[in-house]
Amino acid sequence: MRIGLLASGQLGQNVVKYFLAKSGLTFVMTDRKSTDIIQLAKEKKVPYFIGNPRDGRSQDFIKDKQIDVLISVNYLFIIEKDLIRLPSKIAFNIHGSLLPKYRGRTPHVWAIINNEVETGITAHLIDNGCDTGDIIEQIKIPIGYYETGAEILRKYSENYIPLIERVISKIESSKLILLPQDNLKATYFGKRTPEDGRIDWNWQKERIRNWVRAQAYPYPGAFSSLGSKKIVIDEVVFDERGYEDDIPNGLILSTEPFLVKSPNGVIKIKRYRDIDFQIQSGKILE
Repeated sequence: MRIGLLASGQLGQNVVKYFLAKSGLTFVMTDRKSTDIIQLAKEKKVPYFIGNPRDGRSQDFIKDKQIDVLISVNYLFIIEKDLIRLPSKIAFNIHGSLLPKYRGRTPHVWAIINNEVETGITAHLIDNGCDTGDIIEQIKIPIGYYETGAEILRKYSENYIPLIERVISKIESSKLILLPQDNLKATYFGKRTPEDGRIDWNWQKERIRNWVRAQAYPYPGAFSSLGSKKIVIDEVVFDERGYEDDIPNGLILSTEPFLVKSPNGVIKIKRYRDIDFQIQSGKILE
């Protein structure tokens, strides 16, 4: 079976390696920052395209390419009709949620923030929408109470290739069954940037804990400001210390241990990244 891959990042690189070890990889399309994927394509002499393919920019590259299946894995760019129509059999994407929930970007991070206990990955048809195509296959993945966004992504990585293998097997045996998504159950979350990580100490303590673990190292991290200084926080737990309800949320109650008041309880900051200033009790994190 002739395969075309649209791949970015570490997840994409793993799938590129998998298909390079087999036969039938016709081409790879990626972004400029995915240098490991580019290097693999060069070494194995697989045709590759770098950059955004939209508005016909990849036409010269794909015009002589004949493939049966197009697979998108962690690809950074919107896929348009010229690529969707390229394969003779099917074009599908692997998305990091149990669609139709959590369409859009960084779905595993949003799932943790929203206190989900389960997430997963979905193989779905690529259509003109954003993660709206018919569902082919799904793998459910539990979210542990202490697990971070990076740890969930590692679970995803372990399941991407098994999911792709299941889809390819169904294509080869002509046993593909498509399930339309229920748009009434769909949720969508947009792209996140490092500046979106600011903690609001007026949130309930449960949301603050999820906010922190979803973005913990090696991600950019949840953060607060102490005056003009930034503190990036990687782990918090709940503490039994009492407090007066009328004191401000975000007030530092002590530094050893590092305790901060929230609306419904005290939070202990267990891990934060190196700083070059002193934390003081009585100050307010913002």
